[in-house]
Amino acid sequence: MFFTTPDLCDEYPELVRVMEPMMASFGGRDVFGGEVVTVNCHEDNSLIKENASQPGHGKVMVVDGGGSLRRALLGDMIAENAVKNGWEGFIIYGCVRDVDALAGLDIGVHALASIPLKTEKRGIGDLNVSLTFAGITFHPGEYVYADNNGIIVSTSPLVSEG
Repeated sequence: MFFTTPDLCDEYPELVRVMEPMMASFGGRDVFGGEVVTVNCHEDNSLIKENASQPGHGKVMVVDGGGSLRRALLGDMIAENAVKNGWEGFIIYGCVRDVDALAGLDIGVHALASIPLKTEKRGIGDLNVSLTFAGITFHPGEYVYADNNGIIVSTSPLVSEG
């Protein structure tokens, strides 16, 4: 899959919503995109871990962690499991950890920041609900595209998987 978000914005201006710039790239894949799967959680990555162990080919997990900068919602072990299960990437409105390991994995990861402290697993959160952060709303089943220029969302696919 190759694209640039500026080209997609130019080609499909009426189809894209652009996320406010606030994320940093932590994964080993700079360009990624796919169908949106959403997780709403706050300082508890139980649902992220559970979904990363499911097949994720062609999918991106969009996580609303409430913008918390106190706990990491993604680390190397969950990300490695996501790679094994074919996930394209993560967009996390929150923190990650194990950043050197994440940078070596073939997966896209955009997040607010890094912090070494892990979450507690209490099984709290919601799967596949609409999420609003960074100026846009993410709906399950939509399509998200990310690169070093930014992150965009569309109700329909803009790039073929080839």
